[in-house]
Amino acid sequence: MGSELAEILDAVAAGRFPAPDGGMTVLPQPCDRDAGVIAFTAHSVVFTNEDPRWVRGVLAALDCDPLAATMHPHFLGALLERTGRRMDTIDLLTVASSLAGAPPLRLTELTDAAHPREARARQHRDDIRVWAADGGVVILGRGVAGRWEAAIEVDEGRREAGLGRELARAARHLVPTGQPVWAQQAAGNARSVRAFQAAGFRPVGAEAQLFER
Repeated sequence: MGSELAEILDAVAAGRFPAPDGGMTVLPQPCDRDAGVIAFTAHSVVFTNEDPRWVRGVLAALDCDPLAATMHPHFLGALLERTGRRMDTIDLLTVASSLAGAPPLRLTELTDAAHPREARARQHRDDIRVWAADGGVVILGRGVAGRWEAAIEVDEGRREAGLGRELARAARHLVPTGQPVWAQQAAGNARSVRAFQAAGFRPVGAEAQLFER
């Protein structure tokens, strides 16, 4: 993936985390699109093109637990104002290894770019591909620092029947061999969290992405 952030993500996918030393790493953005914060256990990574001295100064002024400072609303709000960006929510960041062979779920690749979830994905990822199942879709693309990211959508009438888990597991077959696949779930979306973890995605941290307006 070719950046300092990519090297950290590759290590985390392999089970090697930043030292839980209560510290913070400030890195330049891997590209103009990608900026944000990832909090691992007792160590955070802030990736922004803003001055690292400004980042550290804002964090030092917060009256909160230092281990939680990079995800504090005041810091994220200051970063959003400083960069002129926007964000949706703080996500649970998960990752899984690839699986060999074709997915056991019957899928048809879509090529007309008409699905609304695909349109949203194209704002944040490159190399988007979408597959449809009976009652849902699975989307793959290259996201933060070039990592492979998966997203799923299950039709309302097909929820609570295990299809989300099957779609999430299918993503592990669809990603290039040997590549980890990442997925983010809003912390409050317990149904999505359960589906991805049942499909073998393991939680590794929290992530706040800052999007261009």
